[in-house]
Amino acid sequence: MKSVIVGCGRVGAEMADFLDRAGHDVIVVDTSTRAFDRLPGSFGGTAVRGDGTDEDTLRRAGAEDADIFLAMTEGDNRNVMAAQLAVEALGARQVVAKVNDPLRASAYADLGLAVLCRTTLMGDAVRTYLGLPVSGVPGVYAPRGQHPGGEHHEVPAAPDGESASASDVTLEPSTVGSRAATQDAG
Repeated sequence: MKSVIVGCGRVGAEMADFLDRAGHDVIVVDTSTRAFDRLPGSFGGTAVRGDGTDEDTLRRAGAEDADIFLAMTEGDNRNVMAAQLAVEALGARQVVAKVNDPLRASAYADLGLAVLCRTTLMGDAVRTYLGLPVSGVPGVYAPRGQHPGGEHHEVPAAPDGESASASDVTLEPSTVGSRAATQDAG
């Protein structure tokens, strides 16, 4: 399986390592070469320095027709832009955008994007640890609406059709070989 990750911060690097170890062909895109230092020495995927919101950069990186596309930068707007490109222009099958703002997370799900809201997930984790009731707000939203160009967007939905928790999403490893390289898409 081909997996593309935009943003090589802590979450992006952890997911890149996980998917690489699971046998995926992983492409990581970040604007900072230093961000790739977070990847382990055993990482066998491709690291590409470039803007993950730029369609040409993503195409040169090999992101077309990705089985999994994760937008994991620190910027909500960048993640949504990258996710929309993945769905509308690149033909990605499963797309998830990390969004920190809970209000935006719900709105983007209404527009047809699968969204991971780190703020809600962390808040509920702290509440659980303290023995307090959780918020009741989803931390992961399955796409609820449709946006132009997103007709082929296939993201696993939760049984209620509204939202999914992190434990509801299963990534199956493949036997695709990996390759180690760093490129400059610019």
